[in-house]
Amino acid sequence: MKDGVADPIVTVPGLREASGLWLKVGLISFGGPAGQIAILHEELVERRRWVSERSFLTALNFCMLLPGPEAQQLATYLGLKLHGVRGALVAGGLFILPGAALLFVLAWLAAAHGDWPPLQAAFKGMLPIVVAIVVSAVWRIGKKTVKTPLALALAGASFVALGFLGIGFPWIIAAAILTGLLADRAGMRLGGAGQALAEPVLGRPLSPAREFARVAAYTLGFSLLWIGPVILALLIGGQRPFADIATFFTKAAFVTFGGAYAVLPFVSQGAVAHYGWLSRPEMLHGLALAETTPGPLILVTQYVGFFAGWNAALAGEAGRLTPLAAAALAAALTTWVTFLPCFYFVLVGAPWVERLAANRRAYAALSGVMAAVVGVIATLALVIAKEAFLPAGKVDAWAIAVALAALVAAMRFKISPVWLVAASAALGIGRSLLG
Repeated sequence: MKDGVADPIVTVPGLREASGLWLKVGLISFGGPAGQIAILHEELVERRRWVSERSFLTALNFCMLLPGPEAQQLATYLGLKLHGVRGALVAGGLFILPGAALLFVLAWLAAAHGDWPPLQAAFKGMLPIVVAIVVSAVWRIGKKTVKTPLALALAGASFVALGFLGIGFPWIIAAAILTGLLADRAGMRLGGAGQALAEPVLGRPLSPAREFARVAAYTLGFSLLWIGPVILALLIGGQRPFADIATFFTKAAFVTFGGAYAVLPFVSQGAVAHYGWLSRPEMLHGLALAETTPGPLILVTQYVGFFAGWNAALAGEAGRLTPLAAAALAAALTTWVTFLPCFYFVLVGAPWVERLAANRRAYAALSGVMAAVVGVIATLALVIAKEAFLPAGKVDAWAIAVALAALVAAMRFKISPVWLVAASAALGIGRSLLG
């Protein structure tokens, strides 16, 4: 019972029973955040009734405010609600691990056998589909967030700033947050990244002293959890590329507002142009492969880390590690520093969930970010389109036709990206065989 409203929870499961469900969710969570959130709702609210509808929506609103993959953080928070910190670690971890394991195998195939002609043809065939998937994401997010002239202007400004002026993604996010707050103060509406609950549910008053001590303890604990594996990786593999991996992907984790598509231009720019860990086509192949695996799309960072370690070992860096050992260490480190902040944000913010979910200013800031994200994702679509449609500077009409067909399939018939990527890979191989 909360504020006089009974939560319709039939039973509270044991940790072992809940762990089985979290593993199931981790194995079937294809389809991006919308599909993953729908799976969580069906399994926990509708089918098992472990969580009430109100609690689920409050948690979802809270997770939308955090940087990081909202579906994974939602699972983490629901695990926390059911079984405390242990439940949060199990739920959030199992949401990631199946996809991470599968993507590791795919990354090895791409790195070790990427020059095999059929695999090259499959990768080339995937690129038009990735264009269609990203354009579909722009349209889907834009419909929800770009509803006013101000939001449209902010999206356009973000597109120009990132795509043509080279302004860094973190600065764009900061400017978007400031714009959202100023617009709210001026009584201007940016449009909805979501809505605060009409009837906010306020928890117990928080003691400032106890809250400071709790946050300080979590911050110290998570800092040690970050430093320990980073130092171990440096001792095993040396400075390059492991120090850069740790700092770069930690920074990316703190600016991942709006989902993986929004932060991918930032990751691509750093990994390809600045550090040279992999080529642009390899980066795009990783995005296509990440679309075929369960779990959050931001797992594509693991693919980037794998190639960073693999290529560093081939170049004589990474100590005495073999390419596979260096790649495994780099991939593990990348995944660790990418997702560790996700758990930190949820565990630290949990007592404030109900307040933040009903906070108008928080949603004003998020509305600014989500409007800017539309422009950021559009720059990603532009980059991929150049790679897919203008190979060697010549227009590829076949690729354009495949992308248009995939766009119709995704938007009109709701075909899963998994099937689109698989079909495009098969088409790429068939096209290669036909010359």
